[in-house]
Amino acid sequence: MEQEYETIDLREILFLIKNNLLAIVASTVICALLGFIVTTFLITPKYEASATMIVNSRQEQTANLTNDMITTAKNLVATYSIIVKSDTVLDEVIDQLGLELSYEQLEKKVTVSAVDSTQVMKIAVQDENPAQAKAITEAITQIAPPIIQDKVEAGSVKVISEARAGERPVSPNKKMNTAIAGLLGLVLSVGVVFLREMLNNTFKTDDDIQKYLGFTVLGVIPHVEMEG
Repeated sequence: MEQEYETIDLREILFLIKNNLLAIVASTVICALLGFIVTTFLITPKYEASATMIVNSRQEQTANLTNDMITTAKNLVATYSIIVKSDTVLDEVIDQLGLELSYEQLEKKVTVSAVDSTQVMKIAVQDENPAQAKAITEAITQIAPPIIQDKVEAGSVKVISEARAGERPVSPNKKMNTAIAGLLGLVLSVGVVFLREMLNNTFKTDDDIQKYLGFTVLGVIPHVEMEG
């Protein structure tokens, strides 16, 4: 026994969207507006401060740069990242600045990444207070070098660019959140329209009777409104 599947052709899809266009547009705009309001008024903005440091190995500075050295440098930055974000460094930062933060809370604010696959690493700190983000970054650049030199036995650790905090928040992203909320509203509204259509088993036109029941329509009784 063959199972029959109900299908909706492109014309029916366009017809559904056209008939419900106002509701779809309204839902999209409302969701986008809600996303903007939540992002603007309910999410606390965060600022980022960053600094860059370079760690030189004990190899001769005149040695030619090879692919192996580049690979080693990239791997070393991963090691430096672990050290910078370790409790050895961050607990000292907390004590030095008198922060009311646990090690776990501060560790989540700090990110360390390689710059262009070199031994230059970028230390970034995000915080609700730009001044505090800058202070934490500065403290890390002061405390981390001697620890890195001791643990990795690096030749030197130097700060390339001092800590600097951005004037504008890095999160949340108002444009992206608004766009995502609007897109979500669009998808949900279109989904509701199609779901309602799929659950509607009434016959709306004589074509529906012929399509679903296979009967030929011989005549249609018109609906006439009588004036009282």
